[in-house]
Amino acid sequence: MPNGDFPMGMTEPYIPEILPVLPLKDTVIYPHIIMPLLITREEYVKLIDDALTADRLVAAMAAKEEVETPGPEQIYHMGTAAAIIRMLKLPDGSMQLFVQGVQRIRIVDFVQTHPYMKARVEKVREVVEKSVEVEGLARNILAQFKKIVSMAPYLPNEIFIAAMNISEPNNLADFIASNINITLEEKQELLEAVNVKERLEKLTFYLNKEIEILEIGSRIQSQVQTEMSKSQREYFLREQLKAIQKELGEVDERTMEINEFREKIEQSGMPEEARKEAERELDRLAKMPVAAAEYTVARTYLEWLTSLPWNVSTEDNLDIKRARKILDEDHYDLDKVKDRIIEYLAVRKLKEDMKGPILCFVGPPGVGKTSLGQSIARALGRKFVRVSLGGMHDEAEIRGHRRTYIGALPGRIIQGIRKAGSNNPVFMLDEVDKIGMDFRGDPAAALLEVLDPEQNYSFSDHYLDVPFDLSKVMFITTANTVVPIPPALLDRMEVLELPGYTEVEKLYIAKEHLIPRQLEEHGLKKNQLTITDEALRAIIRGYTREAGVRNLEREIASICRKVAKDIAVGKRKSKKVTEKDLHDLLGPVRFRFEVLEEEDEVGVATGLAWTESGGDVLFVECQVMPGSGELVLTGKLGDVMQESAKAALTYCRSVAERYGVDPEFFKKHDLHIHVPAGAIPKDGPSAGVTMATALISAVTGRKVRKDVGMTGEITLRGKVLPIGGLKEKVLAAHRSGVKTVIIPEENKKYLEEIPDFIRKELKFVPVTDIEQVFKVALYPDGRARSRSAEEAAGEASAEGGEEKAVARGASSGRTAARGNTTSTGKAARRNAQAKRNSRSGKKAS
Repeated sequence: MPNGDFPMGMTEPYIPEILPVLPLKDTVIYPHIIMPLLITREEYVKLIDDALTADRLVAAMAAKEEVETPGPEQIYHMGTAAAIIRMLKLPDGSMQLFVQGVQRIRIVDFVQTHPYMKARVEKVREVVEKSVEVEGLARNILAQFKKIVSMAPYLPNEIFIAAMNISEPNNLADFIASNINITLEEKQELLEAVNVKERLEKLTFYLNKEIEILEIGSRIQSQVQTEMSKSQREYFLREQLKAIQKELGEVDERTMEINEFREKIEQSGMPEEARKEAERELDRLAKMPVAAAEYTVARTYLEWLTSLPWNVSTEDNLDIKRARKILDEDHYDLDKVKDRIIEYLAVRKLKEDMKGPILCFVGPPGVGKTSLGQSIARALGRKFVRVSLGGMHDEAEIRGHRRTYIGALPGRIIQGIRKAGSNNPVFMLDEVDKIGMDFRGDPAAALLEVLDPEQNYSFSDHYLDVPFDLSKVMFITTANTVVPIPPALLDRMEVLELPGYTEVEKLYIAKEHLIPRQLEEHGLKKNQLTITDEALRAIIRGYTREAGVRNLEREIASICRKVAKDIAVGKRKSKKVTEKDLHDLLGPVRFRFEVLEEEDEVGVATGLAWTESGGDVLFVECQVMPGSGELVLTGKLGDVMQESAKAALTYCRSVAERYGVDPEFFKKHDLHIHVPAGAIPKDGPSAGVTMATALISAVTGRKVRKDVGMTGEITLRGKVLPIGGLKEKVLAAHRSGVKTVIIPEENKKYLEEIPDFIRKELKFVPVTDIEQVFKVALYPDGRARSRSAEEAAGEASAEGGEEKAVARGASSGRTAARGNTTSTGKAARRNAQAKRNSRSGKKAS
């Protein structure tokens, strides 16, 4: 049909240019629809009287708001021209009207507002097109309307017959819209839909919504009625159902569930002990009423038993070359760990029923312990499961809760196995050194069975209460330090140390791994951002101080974000980051080379320390002041470190006279030893030689070489005992600008773990006695123009009979040392010492 309300050949209805406006509350009148209205207000009674004396037409407009007398801004400006076909005056002065919609109209402007509104209107022509789609929409809404009539109690069946007799889609839509239960806003929206196709689509949506509401209401009503009569009818109906199902050869839902569990038990491949427990629980479930509290508990238990991978294993990929390639792709260096995995694969290739190893990766944060577990799983072709143990206090987290508790579940081990879907995954227990213990038990003790290859073949979870074989699982634990790990648990694990990275290694890791990953994460291409090697070295030295590479990756990510921002706003297309750009991108340099930037001083020695985050440089300060012979220790030192300080003082007092110090000196002066960074707890015996060096320097007034780093435990006899964490300490010394490193003689064998280029850049002096340390670290007379550290190192090595390569300057060093310690008479010594004491009492620097 062409545009317009009426078919060709029919006269279009006459609509005057100005019509009185009749506001309607909660209703919308559509064209051709007859609607009853009750008029009560005096001004609207007058409006109807005037309309009846004229052409009997009014502009019926819906009101937007609930007010007694709506104004022009409170009514919709599109409505229907309605003809008054019947009017009945009631005794109270009100009117009963029947009006019929004639045509859609729109208000152009208002010409009168009192006593009632009059407005200039214009006709609104509908857009009607004849198409298959419009015909389909019309038939669909008719079918929907039929469904609504059958469900809605407020609609008589005859109304659907009336709808069937309407042939035009636009008139059909108006008729249905006027009879369904939708909001005023939705009715007005349909009135304003001039395009008939659009009107039909909107009406389809509203009909669907009404059908859904009616269906929900019907379902709720049905459920309520069912619940009311259920208690009386349940037994009778159940018996009837059983009889019917028996005749039909069918089973009910509960029986189907029981049979399904029985089938799962058969297919699960669980061992005999677990099968007996599962069948016993299934028999209980079959006899139990569904409403019983135990029903859900038993059902959940059976679900756990039947869903575990009792005999499901992934096949190991035993290609050793491929495994090595994957490990090398994902991580740089870490040769010890990689070799251990390759060894496991080689033995696994020869012996199929080999038990899974229990490995413990120990190292500072950021060296790749957790990600290495994922890499191992990929190399082996196994599933990977990770559980974080950090902060865990409850033993039930490992072993599970007993089924008597509400909401009981298996422990994290069994949950992880179920999640993996195989009985031989790579299972990573992260942060094993951070397990806690309280009144709920000790999770570390619960791990003893899990991490023991001789016991975990029959691991028993409290919830399952049947053994599960964990011997095929490759367990990997991670820790920053082994100190907090209970000895019994540590004994069950094979500890593999992951030391910190050197600067060269960090540079390689940044170029090969970190930068490509961050470029991808920030949506950058390789040609859009380039970071030079010099810039990377500057970031490593000046903006990070760590054993791993986590902070280095954060700084690279920060650069990527800033470059991505510039590219996104069109500021630049690419960026080459050099060392000069770092200040603008990352801010001022955060770290400095303390050792290189400090001067040699009296009473300040450079020690090397081990921390959970890697090695670090530790400055030990000693100050002398008048007093009564007390030793003051500050810097939040632990008990072992305080004992080392006391041992160092005792040794220094025992040899003080040899260095020209009056024996009465210690009775008249107090000694204060301080280790800076006082807020950080420090402990351990390896600072003993450093404290002894600082003490002897303070009481003799001889300066200490700042570029000499030292570590070692001291005894009362002055012997230097071995220490741990040598590689981390050496890396820290190299980072901080130390040139000579004094180590215990017994640690000399571990120097082969130090990278070659670091061994070439540092001078190592193995010592057995503290006197050798003094000869290397102290200036003979307090002036920096005396022997070099290398010459002193040669002297100490020659006297110790070791490190012959360092012994070239031994002869002259020994002569100088003898000259320094030769007795020249008590009076001369006391005079010289009095001057030194005077200087030390004021300022030991």
